[in-house]
Amino acid sequence: MPTFHFDLVAPDKLVFSGEVEQVDVPGAEGDFGVLAGHAPLVALLKPGILVIHESGQQKRIVVTGGFAEVNPQGLTILADVASSIEDLDRAVIAAYIQEMEQRVKVMEQGSLLDREIAKLDHFKALDTHLAATAMH
Repeated sequence: MPTFHFDLVAPDKLVFSGEVEQVDVPGAEGDFGVLAGHAPLVALLKPGILVIHESGQQKRIVVTGGFAEVNPQGLTILADVASSIEDLDRAVIAAYIQEMEQRVKVMEQGSLLDREIAKLDHFKALDTHLAATAMH
């Protein structure tokens, strides 16, 4: 299978850099997969699981948002936070969800409230997915 270059960058470190066969990305407008030769695009990320397919293996990385850019050189993701599932502290996500729920309760109606509710829903879906993963 053809490969392409992929860089995953978090504010504090380069999380991954190398040749991969495929990357499954949690896009804000819907999840998408990137293969070699993918059309150029820029997309926002939602909180979710990024799956890296490399040498027949899969690596799962939790991202909490950011940007993805596909260009002729490959795929670059600038993530707000990127952590392996094993290293992620689910208590931090639970606390963030509680904080967001409190903020949403006192916000006025409008597009800002709508965006916060959508973000909250993404974090709740991520937490549910991580809970199910932890059971296996």
